[in-house]
Amino acid sequence: MKRLGERIKKRREYLKLQLNDLAKKVGISPSALSQIEKAKAFPSITNLKSIADNLITTVGELIGENETLGKNPLVKNAEMKFVLENDSGAALYLLSHHDPGKQMETYFIRFRAKAVSDGFMRNHPGQEFLYVLSGKIEVKLDEDKFILHKGDSFYYNSNIPHKITNFNGRGSEILWIVTPPN
Repeated sequence: MKRLGERIKKRREYLKLQLNDLAKKVGISPSALSQIEKAKAFPSITNLKSIADNLITTVGELIGENETLGKNPLVKNAEMKFVLENDSGAALYLLSHHDPGKQMETYFIRFRAKAVSDGFMRNHPGQEFLYVLSGKIEVKLDEDKFILHKGDSFYYNSNIPHKITNFNGRGSEILWIVTPPN
């Protein structure tokens, strides 16, 4: 509740709204709004919605639903989120928490022998970066082919057709970063 009051006050001050003016627009007393901002009272759902509307934001923003990255930026190895596995044996894992404000998406891809990136990668405006953690892969970028080994990295524009194939007789693993997030 304390953070809610802080967010309301911060947003009100950002918009250069006086406490009295916001209270009047919401239909509550200035002392009631002051109590809310100081976390000594909690607004009704109706008043919270009105406060959000008058602060040109959302209730979700005021209650902090989009603060996942700021509050919990760490993802432990055991918390890595499985996304999907394609028919060729490549498995995609998300390496960060969900947050609608993210400007990039980070993934770990584990390829079985001869696996390809089908179903994961698509052409879109933006950029991508990959780093080979283990094994040997081929990156096909339009008509060009590049062989990458452990420790190699690759940076490219996502609007160019691209595909990854595991060239290793065993598994390969890569770190894959995409912007903007898919």
